[in-house]
Amino acid sequence: MEKIQMKTPLVEMDGDEMTRVLWQMIKDELLSPFIDLKCEYYDLGLKMRNDTDDQVTIDSANATLKHGVAVKCATITPNGARMDEYKLKKMYKSPNGTIRAILNGTVFRTPIVVKGITPCVSNWKEPITIARHAYGDVYQNVECKLHKGDKAELLITRANGDVEKELIHDFDSYAGIVQTMHNRKDSIESFARSCFNYALDQKKDLWFGAKDTISKQYDHTFKDIFAEIFEKEYKEKFDSEGIVYFYSLIDDIVARIMKSKGGMIWACKNYDGDVMSDMISSAFGSLAMMTSVLVSPSGVYEYEAAHGTVQRHYYKHLKGEETSTNSVATIFAWTGALRKRAELDDIPELVKFANKLEFATRQTIEEGKMTKDLALITSMTETVTLNSHDFIKAIRKMLESLL
Repeated sequence: MEKIQMKTPLVEMDGDEMTRVLWQMIKDELLSPFIDLKCEYYDLGLKMRNDTDDQVTIDSANATLKHGVAVKCATITPNGARMDEYKLKKMYKSPNGTIRAILNGTVFRTPIVVKGITPCVSNWKEPITIARHAYGDVYQNVECKLHKGDKAELLITRANGDVEKELIHDFDSYAGIVQTMHNRKDSIESFARSCFNYALDQKKDLWFGAKDTISKQYDHTFKDIFAEIFEKEYKEKFDSEGIVYFYSLIDDIVARIMKSKGGMIWACKNYDGDVMSDMISSAFGSLAMMTSVLVSPSGVYEYEAAHGTVQRHYYKHLKGEETSTNSVATIFAWTGALRKRAELDDIPELVKFANKLEFATRQTIEEGKMTKDLALITSMTETVTLNSHDFIKAIRKMLESLL
């Protein structure tokens, strides 16, 4: 068949370890034979980040702002052991965090549902998307231990020089601990707009929960900002699409989610989103079966798998040992990016290709051909466990039958 032509480049961010190996396999077997790929390539492997003092990460994010759509491979966020292993100049920040800050985006994570992988919650029939506000709160906290007799106070210096002081707690009888958090109004506004825009893009209801009855200023500010932006900018758009925005207390949202059939986008504050995204991925099957897309309020999209670099499998691969690594989320990162690029550039044949590749991936699994992680949790009785490359080749065979 004649290769599908692209108009605008897709920003391609390569990554690390086993996912880097899968990345090349996916391009060789599932993409390049069918698409004349037009990509602006950035190597975000840890070695290149070290060689460029992480400038390559910044460049890739700015390229994403320019072109509007990116696809990213999983990358290493270094710790002490990685400092020694890769002989790093310094302990670089998370590439995802750097890109997220430049794009001012919100992360949306959605399980990939296939027959034979049954959610732990029996009434969940449709995937639940988690939207995590990935700024502030406990992740940028200031904390310390206090001794008996210490006093913790919150000191605010206003722009005009006025000083206000609030007692947090007087530790006159016991030792203790104290923690402070912050957030920014502009960040919450961006979070809200990204959530509303993504709900419109996906044509799905948006739910949001916080604890405004207890946190009457911090959480209540989240609630108020969402409500104000929705009423002024999005209510009519939601009404025309037949979708709803629903707010309630976070504990009520959790209870409703458990009894729902799924299918909504669940907006969460930073900590809630961190915890609930793992709960949702595990309940639906596996973190290797979860998509992740970073969406900016200006309409910039960056797609990736929700999981890490699969370090253990990579070390086996380096020894020449066979691996059975699940590539589904990485395949869906590519299909998501290609579909969005095609929608923006009006390339209907590329949209159809992305849809068929996703269908072929699901169909391969539903016919019993899968990687080891899925074979361990499937309800199917007759399965064939494939290695990393053979699984991708099986998807290609299925894809070719659909084209």
